[in-house]
Amino acid sequence: MTHPSTPRRRKPPSSNAVPSALFVPVGVADRNASYRQASDEEILATARALLARRVRRGVSFGSPRVVKEYLLHKYAPLDYEVFVMMALDNRHRLIEIVELFRGTIDGSACYPREVVKEALKHQAACVVFVHNHPSGQGTPSQADELITKRLSDALALLDIRCLDHLIVTADEVVSFAELGLI
Repeated sequence: MTHPSTPRRRKPPSSNAVPSALFVPVGVADRNASYRQASDEEILATARALLARRVRRGVSFGSPRVVKEYLLHKYAPLDYEVFVMMALDNRHRLIEIVELFRGTIDGSACYPREVVKEALKHQAACVVFVHNHPSGQGTPSQADELITKRLSDALALLDIRCLDHLIVTADEVVSFAELGLI
């Protein structure tokens, strides 16, 4: 309990801006072995490369967080839709990430025949589908649900399981499995 004569401290007004004192320049070596401040694009490229190292052939998907971070950095910035298959072995280790189809801002064609061919080519025991929504809407559409069912059914005939279908938006990754749609 505070004493009545003790003045109350006022909270400073909240601001979403990060104080400039917290920014530390990141340096890179140039061709002359001298250092200069890295550009934003160089920093982002390095971050993408680091995330790509975490999600590489043979890596087991024990951490969905790492996979989601990787997918956000790889597919969220795109202004067109892509449909991707992550081919996994029977221990859920990554074999390959394959960009199957590329579309426009609001859609991409997806052909089950081509998906099955790629899954067999990479000898996948199971797959995870990924596509981005450049519009920013993470809710699965009826078309998303339908194509997931068609692809899962086609792959099931060959004993290849579909573990999940992920939708990547600008700031989140939505999982069909977490929503109970698979």
